[in-house]
Amino acid sequence: MSNSNKIPVTDTSPNTIDLYQKREKIYQRNATGFFQTLRVITIWVTLGAYFLGPWLTWNGRQAILFDLPERKFYILGMTFWPQDFILLSWLLIIAAFALFFFTVLAGRLWCGYTCPQTVWTTFFMWIEHVTEGDRHQRIRLDAQPWSLKKVIKKSTKHFFWILLSLFTAFTFVGYFVPVVELLLDTAYFNLDAWPIFWLIFFTVATYMNAGWLREQVCIYMCPYARFQGVMFDPDTLVVTYDTKRGDPRGKRKKKTDHQEQGLGDCIDCKLCVQVCPTGIDIRNGLQYECIGCAACIDACDSVMDQMGYDRGLVRYSTENAIDGKPSRLLRPRLVGYAIVLCVMVIGFIAILFSRVPLEVDIIRDRNQLYRTNVEGHIENVYTLKIINKTQQPHSYKVSISGPEGLILDTPESISTLAGELVVVPTTAHIHPSALNAPNTNIYFYIEAIDDPSLHVKEESRFLGPMPKR
Repeated sequence: MSNSNKIPVTDTSPNTIDLYQKREKIYQRNATGFFQTLRVITIWVTLGAYFLGPWLTWNGRQAILFDLPERKFYILGMTFWPQDFILLSWLLIIAAFALFFFTVLAGRLWCGYTCPQTVWTTFFMWIEHVTEGDRHQRIRLDAQPWSLKKVIKKSTKHFFWILLSLFTAFTFVGYFVPVVELLLDTAYFNLDAWPIFWLIFFTVATYMNAGWLREQVCIYMCPYARFQGVMFDPDTLVVTYDTKRGDPRGKRKKKTDHQEQGLGDCIDCKLCVQVCPTGIDIRNGLQYECIGCAACIDACDSVMDQMGYDRGLVRYSTENAIDGKPSRLLRPRLVGYAIVLCVMVIGFIAILFSRVPLEVDIIRDRNQLYRTNVEGHIENVYTLKIINKTQQPHSYKVSISGPEGLILDTPESISTLAGELVVVPTTAHIHPSALNAPNTNIYFYIEAIDDPSLHVKEESRFLGPMPKR
């Protein structure tokens, strides 16, 4: 076969990345500016909410506690049971639509500002900066041979990494085990096996993810980095480099008229690359590795200020705006997400606050359809299961409605402790002449004596013989 019949092949190997190549460590440079100040605020808010959450109290109880052994979940004065998991599903769906909405609106806002991986990694990198110095000092330190000074700096950094990881793990377990008990058991070395396991697991996970893996989690492990692109459109706000304004790139003196030299505004300082936590060059266009932290925007703006150029060479913009086309903020998909999100949030809030923290289950005895008591009345046996879902004790009264003459034999009041399930056997009876059918609908009414807003109506059946004609 002649060479003319072969399919031409172009060698693109210099432009490809080997998935098994050794990782190149990223030495991130600190950036300051509007967006980094905003990130610092969100980081402190999220970290503060996380670390303070288990220590807050509500009516003498831990405000947020997921008591798995008792299957009770306490959140700010409300008690949820496994039967309320539909609310959790609803909340997760709301979170998903919120993620879709903000991604369509302005890209990876979640990743850049509030994602736990970003938050903890940023804090770990701050510890690294404090203990080992700025970017150039860290590069020189890693290139130096091992010495006592290097060992002290590295050991100090890892000590505080492990300390923060342990504190993170302890706080996480404190959401599932009463945090005061957990603290005392830890102090007296009296922890059970499961708390010890989870403390070790989350300490190691935090230490590895935020200390060692860092951008590898965002690039290779996070699925959001892969499917985010399908939610972008030409009107999505993303971190963008203005190629028309910045190119051709080149170094120059501050007072030089770069336009006469045929240069763009980019002085090729590479600060945008040095401040990037994932190590990408935003000048090469939008890349899935970009987490939208806007560190490159702040770095570039500081350079533009020094050079006396207008800010915004790297900025939040849209593909259409960069190409000089009209850009729309409101578009059908974004409006659709907003409407669905608002409806779901309003519905969730309405159901949450109209929810009656009382659950009643009426079980009719199936071993015997009915029986005749000593008075000649037809009698049915029921079991009432009353769950007090509040965090206060309550007493309840039970009444019944149905055919005229139906009588319920039950205590005048049924007392329950906070979060207690009470099982009460009871009977209902009626004279046979008052029954018009062998199967009759009846209703049980359960109401808290001290709080009439806690009331439930439950339907059941009353069975009897075929009425005589």
